[in-house]
Amino acid sequence: MVDDDPAFGDYTARVLRAAGFEVYLAPDHRLALEDLESTRPIALLITDIVMPDRVNGIALSRMARMRRPDLKVIYLTAYDIPGIEDEAIGPVLRKPVDDSCLLDEVKRALATA
Repeated sequence: MVDDDPAFGDYTARVLRAAGFEVYLAPDHRLALEDLESTRPIALLITDIVMPDRVNGIALSRMARMRRPDLKVIYLTAYDIPGIEDEAIGPVLRKPVDDSCLLDEVKRALATA
C-alpha cells in the first residue's frame, strides 16, 4: 500500500489487515520499491496515483512490474485524471473509497491468475 497521506494510508492498511491481508505500508515510491526488491511475498500493489517527488502511481506500477512481472495493481485517486484508464494496468478507484468496494477489488485482483 503506497500513499503519501499518512492518515489515509494507515486507515486503509487497518481495513485490509482486519480482512486478513498482510500489508506493507509505504509513504512514497522509494520505500515501496525497497519492499518490492525484498524477498517478501507481495502479490498486489495498491497505490495512490498523485504523489510528490515526480514519481506518480502509474510510474511506480511500471517500475514495480519490472521487478515483479506478475504483480497485480489497484490505483487510488481523489482526482479526475482524463485518460487515466488508458495508462493504468489495473482498476482505478476514487477516494474516498468504500471499504467493501476496496476489499472486493482486492479479492478480485488476487483471484486472477
